[in-house]
Amino acid sequence: MFLPTLRMSMWTVKMVSLGAVALSLSVELLCRLLHRLKPPRTLNEVLFFPSEVACVEHIFSPASPHSCPLPHGVETSFSRLLHVLLSASSSLDLCMFSFSNMDLGRAVVQLYRRRVTVRILVDKHYSAINGSQIGALRKAGICVRKVGSYMHMHHKFAVVDGRLLITGSLNWTLTAVQCNSENILITEEPDLVRPYVREFSRLWADNDPSQNGPSSSQKLTDMD
Repeated sequence: MFLPTLRMSMWTVKMVSLGAVALSLSVELLCRLLHRLKPPRTLNEVLFFPSEVACVEHIFSPASPHSCPLPHGVETSFSRLLHVLLSASSSLDLCMFSFSNMDLGRAVVQLYRRRVTVRILVDKHYSAINGSQIGALRKAGICVRKVGSYMHMHHKFAVVDGRLLITGSLNWTLTAVQCNSENILITEEPDLVRPYVREFSRLWADNDPSQNGPSSSQKLTDMD
């Protein structure tokens, strides 16, 4: 009687142990499945300026040694802006009132050389100011259209890959980045991104230099 009872008890313990292991594995697999099915977190981020001055050469060429005297490896609002901008893989639509920052110009040219489709809208009057990057961008082959024959084009936004918006008070100038109190909102919220995509498309079409004559709104201004 004693031996069969002992064997039965050992069998029961083994079965309970196996059941516990199976339950643990099932819970782990279920957690992994739920994690995979969980939608990725939507990016929403705010950056404030002026930005701390730091070296950004590693952002443009991570594998190359640098002798920059500025602090290295420091995460700043400006370095974060460059990282987000350079994350573009298919397209960059940029609508900017004033664009003279050389590092941001380098980033846009780098994207273009990576075969990212780049389209730029700029204010007609400010595109030719001293230090503007627009001439260098055009020389690189990037398509730039001027806006604002009768008014300022004061927008300051970029749409990355048609899904990520960069907007705020910041002009892309050295003064704005290093001296001014400015802000930038970075978001992937579709309800916020879509209106900017539409606005860029509207301005791009309205300022197509291949179109004959001024737009209807310009004609009305001429008649005033």
